[in-house]
Amino acid sequence: MLSRLMSSSIRSLDRECNCTVRLLDDSEYTCTIQRDAKGQYLFDLICHHLNLLEKDYFGIRYVDPDKQRHWLEFTKSIAKQMKSQPPFTMCLRVKFYPPDPAALREEITRYLVFLQVKRDLYHGRLLCKTSDAALLAAYILQAEIGDYDPGKHPEGYSSKFQFFPKHSEKLERRIAEIHKTELIGQSPETSELNFLQKAQMLETYGVDPHPCKDVSGNPAFLAFTPFGFTVLQGNRRVHFLTWEEVTKLKFEAKTFHIYANQKEDRKIILTYFAPTPEACKHLWKCGVENQAFYNGKVAKEVMEQSAKIKRDPPEIHRAGMVPSRSCPSITHGPRLTSVPRTRRRAVHISIMEGLESLRDSAHSTPVRSVSHGDSIMASRGHMADGGEASTSAVISDEAYSPSDSVLPTPVAEHGADMPLARHLNGAPCSIDEEKESEERASKERQAAEFGPSKRSLGMVKSRQSPDVEELNKFILSVLRLFLVTIGLLFTLLLLLIMLTESDLDIAFLRDIRKTPEFQQFHFEYFCPLRRWFACKLRWMGSLVVSK
Repeated sequence: MLSRLMSSSIRSLDRECNCTVRLLDDSEYTCTIQRDAKGQYLFDLICHHLNLLEKDYFGIRYVDPDKQRHWLEFTKSIAKQMKSQPPFTMCLRVKFYPPDPAALREEITRYLVFLQVKRDLYHGRLLCKTSDAALLAAYILQAEIGDYDPGKHPEGYSSKFQFFPKHSEKLERRIAEIHKTELIGQSPETSELNFLQKAQMLETYGVDPHPCKDVSGNPAFLAFTPFGFTVLQGNRRVHFLTWEEVTKLKFEAKTFHIYANQKEDRKIILTYFAPTPEACKHLWKCGVENQAFYNGKVAKEVMEQSAKIKRDPPEIHRAGMVPSRSCPSITHGPRLTSVPRTRRRAVHISIMEGLESLRDSAHSTPVRSVSHGDSIMASRGHMADGGEASTSAVISDEAYSPSDSVLPTPVAEHGADMPLARHLNGAPCSIDEEKESEERASKERQAAEFGPSKRSLGMVKSRQSPDVEELNKFILSVLRLFLVTIGLLFTLLLLLIMLTESDLDIAFLRDIRKTPEFQQFHFEYFCPLRRWFACKLRWMGSLVVSK
């Protein structure tokens, strides 16, 4: 009885695993889940812990053993997605940035988005000009430490805090000047809202950069924002396409294509290359999910559901920042001391179900094609029409290089993996040119596959996803088992025929020889075959003798 109880307890422990989720304020939420628990269960636990109702803007991110980032799919098992042994470590992050943070229903949602955008600013994902950077940092100071107080804040106090990957003394003085003179009397929630309203007007608001290269080998960052698809190179935005203009997203191995329609039915295709096939697949999934969220009815339904929320404001404990000159590699930045403000708690709701999971086997997803007249964004100041979508625009005084945010993704050289095409620096080409390029690339790949070089074999192997490789291995193992079984059966059949036609006097062989089936086989097949072999042997013997 004791052994049975112990074994059942051990089995119960084996079915459970620990999860640690790092929240946006850098605190950690730890829980125990069943091994077959799905992502939705963990996400609901976190939202309940945070009293978050407007949760459709958020997601859980993790990094696999190959250092590739992923968004946790809520309809699939957590353990199967992690591809590693527990305990599991993940992060809560904003997945879909609200186009208008002021339209969010609850302050706790705005606060969490504020923490995410502040993290983006620190890690270099939210890049902007110096004048905008000073105002954003001043808003953070006001939200975290309140009004300027000469008794508490000595000369040079702003230099003790790190808001950006790097900044100058001149910028520090400008931050302090704005904080002292322009933001007096603003409450934390007002400063946070002003920060978000300023940030959402920037070109890099909501950017989750994916490092890629164009067909000329130049580095670039691809990103999906609430307003469309953007490409950043150096300190410029070299391409921008609204979601209404994007008609299809496609990937194959490391190659990523964006198809779009602009004014006067002008069709363009942008082609870029990700570091690895897995990174390209992640890029494609992010693009499809973002377009489904912002370009369909999902975002509208989320806002409608938010408007139905009727409860007292939940409690918010604002985390402070500790002054420091160091740049932590994990946290969003040093913290400032602050007095927590109180609000109340409540339960959670779910608005969009199933959007987070897509069929991994799909390699291209056509999306709704619209005319140029449906183009938006004029009110935001990005462009007045789709024809300006590819116009280069300066986004900051420095080159866009969000190193902290892209380190988990491995970077590899592309070399021969890039097909030769008539694109220049990611510039659009016509449909006919793109087809010609694909045909040439296909012929080159076929020639390489049938060539004797080992490099071509490596290229073919690299194009296969892990799922395809596992399927191929399974099919090969089944074929081997089938062939071995057929060989054994054939060998046993020959052995049985030899025994029955021999002179061995064994009971079970005598019984076989007496059956009508054996008699028919013996006289119709075996005896003629034996005579034929004997004749051939005599003929071969006569040839040998004659020689």
